[in-house]
Amino acid sequence: MNQKIPRMVDLPTEEEVAVERERLEYQKRYRQTLRTTIYALIVVAAVAVLIATLFLPVLQVSGSSMEPTLEDGDIIVLVKTGNFETGDLVGFYYQNKLLLKRVIAGPGDTVDIDEEGNVYVNGELLDEPYLTDKALGETDREYPIQVPEDRYFVMGDNRTTSIDSRSTAIGYIEEDQIVGKVILRIWPLSQISLIQ
Repeated sequence: MNQKIPRMVDLPTEEEVAVERERLEYQKRYRQTLRTTIYALIVVAAVAVLIATLFLPVLQVSGSSMEPTLEDGDIIVLVKTGNFETGDLVGFYYQNKLLLKRVIAGPGDTVDIDEEGNVYVNGELLDEPYLTDKALGETDREYPIQVPEDRYFVMGDNRTTSIDSRSTAIGYIEEDQIVGKVILRIWPLSQISLIQ
């Protein structure tokens, strides 16, 4: 019978053991740092989503009803608030869509719009520097009208194409439909600005 003779195994030197230990320690520290970084990024992302959802929703504009103030594709930030004044730009839900319009009149106000598109609130001509063209637009209402309590009368800045409170299809907006007030345009970067 052939008997195998065991081979001598070369044992690593102390230097090789020290190098291997250092390599393993480095890998452990690297994995720990990577794990900590990933956890921190997840927490930051969760906090950002929470803030965006609860306090500062971020939306992308779709459509032309708010031109020239906002254009299709603009990205805006809203702030959740319950304080809306004439001229504020607001986002609100209508039939599972989020629409952007300008507050024209609040609860109890009287609104009148003439054939040229001049808007009167409580008998006074509304100063609308944000408009490029005035128009009566699409309406099926008899003016003057009074805004019911707890509701708002809203209109788009592009009066010829905007479907808004002038149409009974949308009508008056209830306060609980309103998501918030538009405060900032953040995209495109060349047009970052506060919205008024």
